[in-house]
Amino acid sequence: MNHIYIGSPQNDKVKHWASLMVKKNRDREGQFIIEGVHLIQEAVKSEAAVLQIVYDEERGMPAELEVMALTDKSNAEWISASRAVMGKCTGTDTPPPVFAVLRKPDMPMNKLFGSTSLVIALDGVRDPGNVGTIIRSADAAGADAVVLGQGCVDLYNPKTVRSTMGSLFHLPIIQGDLTEMLPQARAAGAKAIGTSLQADHSCYGYDWRQPTWLLMGSESEGLSPEVRALVDESVIIPMEGGAESLNVAMATTVLLFEALRQRKFNK
Repeated sequence: MNHIYIGSPQNDKVKHWASLMVKKNRDREGQFIIEGVHLIQEAVKSEAAVLQIVYDEERGMPAELEVMALTDKSNAEWISASRAVMGKCTGTDTPPPVFAVLRKPDMPMNKLFGSTSLVIALDGVRDPGNVGTIIRSADAAGADAVVLGQGCVDLYNPKTVRSTMGSLFHLPIIQGDLTEMLPQARAAGAKAIGTSLQADHSCYGYDWRQPTWLLMGSESEGLSPEVRALVDESVIIPMEGGAESLNVAMATTVLLFEALRQRKFNK
């Protein structure tokens, strides 16, 4: 396989890749960047639409990708580049040894409204690290999908992508309007569950085996009034220590694994 070399940051391809650091350009082009060997391995394994794989010429192709380069069936373009190019196209202080350009996928909606669906719906969660961690937890706990509602950080923000550790390739992640999607979910038989420090019911008393949309809002503001109006029931996570609350990623993880316990290990 022939690998082309790009040394100048002024190259048109490089300008295009660098533009993908900005959301409006990602939206317009329908493309995004992933960084590092692990994410690229996960993307290829999941048969994501990989357009280009770019590695640092000085450091050489990462050993983990050498076999992939010889057997790659994704039709990705393999490119070696200068350190200046790597730095211009990635979002970290120290450029990674490799990055890839992907086409955004069309996310399937069929798992949102199933008879046993467990969907995590986020409302106004803006921190990339929290959203990425929630996606990882949803993947680990076997959730069917994650929905990013109004005001959430862009899924394809480089920090969000890194935080998912590859889980964004393992389950549907849909960006949409919860005020439109929740009535559809409720019509299909799902319950909309929120969290509240004033709730009367413990999260351990709720039957997570039924179709459920778990609604989680931002730590500072909680759910928006429009989304909270659509909640069927609120639950609380009991706590024994002195902490007043958990952050949204930790709280979501606790609830997801209680759902997993009930669905898989409480028989």
